[in-house]
Amino acid sequence: MTDQAPQFIDEAVRPARPSAAAAAFDPRTTERSLSFWQTLDKPMLFIIGALLAIGLIMVYSTTFDWSFALTGNAADKVVEQARNVMIGLGLAAVALVFDYRRLRRLAPLILIGTVSALIAVLLFGDDVFNARRSLIGGRFQPGELAELTMVIYMAVWLSSKSTRIRSLTYGLLPFATLIGIISGLVILQPDISTAVIIFVVCSTMFFLAGADLVQIGAAMGIAAVAGVVLVLSGNFLYAEDRIGPFIESISDITRADYHIFQAYVAFSNGGLFGVGLGLSQQKFNNALPAPHTDSIFAIIGEEFGIVGATVVVLLFAAFVWRGLTIARRANDAYGSLLASGLTLWVISKALLNIAVMLALVPPTGIALPFISFGGSSMVTVLVGTALILSVNRATLLRDHATERRGTRAATHRSGGDRRTRLPSPSSR
Repeated sequence: MTDQAPQFIDEAVRPARPSAAAAAFDPRTTERSLSFWQTLDKPMLFIIGALLAIGLIMVYSTTFDWSFALTGNAADKVVEQARNVMIGLGLAAVALVFDYRRLRRLAPLILIGTVSALIAVLLFGDDVFNARRSLIGGRFQPGELAELTMVIYMAVWLSSKSTRIRSLTYGLLPFATLIGIISGLVILQPDISTAVIIFVVCSTMFFLAGADLVQIGAAMGIAAVAGVVLVLSGNFLYAEDRIGPFIESISDITRADYHIFQAYVAFSNGGLFGVGLGLSQQKFNNALPAPHTDSIFAIIGEEFGIVGATVVVLLFAAFVWRGLTIARRANDAYGSLLASGLTLWVISKALLNIAVMLALVPPTGIALPFISFGGSSMVTVLVGTALILSVNRATLLRDHATERRGTRAATHRSGGDRRTRLPSPSSR
């Protein structure tokens, strides 16, 4: 009997092994209960896939003639674009699996790296048409990285300020300083359109974070005055040359910039249903400059007509719907600001490109996201979209964990008073 006592006491105090049901409700295992596929936003995936498919088709349509003339291979440029897409999707997969909340610690390092790249391009960048915007033979444009970096950093910084964002010392002054430094480096390339994208998107995020409207109005007023001074200073003649014809084109489209007038001709040729895939005339013999990059939307309008162009616009509208829905559902201010900022960034680029082709704003060099030919733009936009999906994944996992814990508590309710009781040792 005495030999059995220690064993009996040991069994009594040893915690029982959890049952399968209790293990299923363990908060440490709830994140594994949803498969990776279940945490993805299917409408967003469809939208991205559709835009990428349209992009590859249109890159081939706009480059097959001169690709064949240069290399003897009509698919040379579309293969290069497909490679850009694959690189972008690979990095996007990493960003999607990577928990976006870990970017809080990495954001300062990313910002420092981006500033270093912006300085490097001014010192060692490729000089093309009196502008230094790219490194490594045109393969890397730090301005595109700066757009993505600023959205990430502003989401981290703004979410950490809470109500202090309305303070002049903690809000407007640091915000204006940071935007001024980054935008100034971009303008020196010179690249005014990218600087405008950064300012508009970050200012909108500043507003969404709860900034004072008077401060935002003052910042926008100062930025507008600075922009006018820059244009009139004579140091940015290319901007002045674009604004003048744009103003004249408001009353007479034939006086528009050559680029914009050729885009107008493309839309006129397309009509309602277009001339057919590959049959555009404006893309031949450089009639429409950069048909595979800046002007690709005009070629869509010529080959697929108003109907095809409208489909592309609706896809971008659906992108905004899904992105802002994900932002609204996010469980933390940082995730909400990140998703909304990235969504606004992508749609700002798309709207600016489309507005230029429709002669609604002066010409810029902004590519059409997911569609235009280019490596830096494609990669950064895909990574940014993956971060939106990462916010959605984290929201679903956290909500599911909360639901499971609530279900666990409900299963242990007993008695007429319906009080929540801890499970007995045998059930645990």
